[in-house]
Amino acid sequence: MGARRSLGRSFGWLWAAYGVSALGTWLAFDAFALVAILVLHTGPAQVSALSAAGLAVGAVVAVPLGPWVEFRRKRPVMIGMDLVRCAALMTIPVAFALDRLTFGQLLVVSVVVSAADITFTAASGACLKALVPREDLLVANGRFEATTWSTTMVGPPLGGAVIAVFGPVTTIAANAVSFLLSAGGIRAMGGTEPRPARPSVHAKLRTGDLLHGWRFLLTHATLRPLFLNNALVNGLIMAAQPPLAVLMLGRLHFAPWQYGLAFAVPCLGGLIGSRLSRRLVTRFGQRRVLLVAGTLRACWGLGLAFVGPGAAGLLLVMAVEFGLIICAAVFTPVLSTYRLERTPTDRLARTLSAWSITVKLSIAALTALWGLLAAATGPRVAIATAGLLLLATPFLLPRRALRVGEADGEEGDDGDDGDDGDDRSDPSLTAAR
Repeated sequence: MGARRSLGRSFGWLWAAYGVSALGTWLAFDAFALVAILVLHTGPAQVSALSAAGLAVGAVVAVPLGPWVEFRRKRPVMIGMDLVRCAALMTIPVAFALDRLTFGQLLVVSVVVSAADITFTAASGACLKALVPREDLLVANGRFEATTWSTTMVGPPLGGAVIAVFGPVTTIAANAVSFLLSAGGIRAMGGTEPRPARPSVHAKLRTGDLLHGWRFLLTHATLRPLFLNNALVNGLIMAAQPPLAVLMLGRLHFAPWQYGLAFAVPCLGGLIGSRLSRRLVTRFGQRRVLLVAGTLRACWGLGLAFVGPGAAGLLLVMAVEFGLIICAAVFTPVLSTYRLERTPTDRLARTLSAWSITVKLSIAALTALWGLLAAATGPRVAIATAGLLLLATPFLLPRRALRVGEADGEEGDDGDDGDDGDDRSDPSLTAAR
């Protein structure tokens, strides 16, 4: 089966690097918020601002980095971003040990890490596309997706235990080490990477370079609706999480371990979905899988508004999250594969940067807006509103054929089907970073 196919030594090291850094990231899940609350004794407004501002400002900072990455070797960029993230994160346990940690430092580190995440994701997508043959694209994306959900299932509960024993900054230090190990794994890939050709017209960074990724996405007949759908769905799903936490941990009095369990167990659906994605595409085709899985993943969110106390409420959350995750895990690697197939190599980094920046800004903006909505109307109304809006998102999915080679956008080379190999976009690198 494709899932057992060897994709080569270099891919093995890239996959291992991703796995260790993803585990570190999920081990430190919500660590900044915990440090802000437990160490700096900040209030809920500052904690929300830390999350939203880190995403938003980091995304803005990353805007000029997409064109910068486009014309550079991708592996050195990836190693550099891993080292930047390692160094930035290590300043927090050092400052804590010296009793000099401040909220401002947390905010700055959050921005730096967010910008480095986006840059790493753009470089890694181009790297994987050149590394893996096109026929193995979906296999590779499925493996990254499975790794994402495995680390999502294991990391937060393990991180909670580590925090309980060693304190809140320990998982941040572990995450920093994971990026150092990731850099070593990428370095161990070996081989040579040619320097991308840099036309003379790109000798200086221009405004057009910064906007090229968005222009390509918004003028592409089938990537445009997928792009808008993905940004909106991710934003609405994440916007409902803080009100759900308030509802479950506050009004319904679930214990923190129950809350963590409600989201850890359904990650098994991610492993199932990631293994099913290639088989479903083989049997039903790319277009049908994107349409059906993309539609089904939008049908679950409304159920969270009806969660009640006790075991029944916990089981309801698990069932809803399991359904959502299994649909998302089928959809995501297929989307990543299709996006790589449709994006020419010479604009891939800018396109992936634009995609990641937009998703992060969407999450930040909708999370902040839903916080205000929950404060004004209550958490159930906020969750229900997000669920109802999610039901409308399938209308953004493309209804036309998705065959590679079909002329489908203003960009004449959108559909080049010869030089597009593979991508590691938001299912894997973006999801975990």
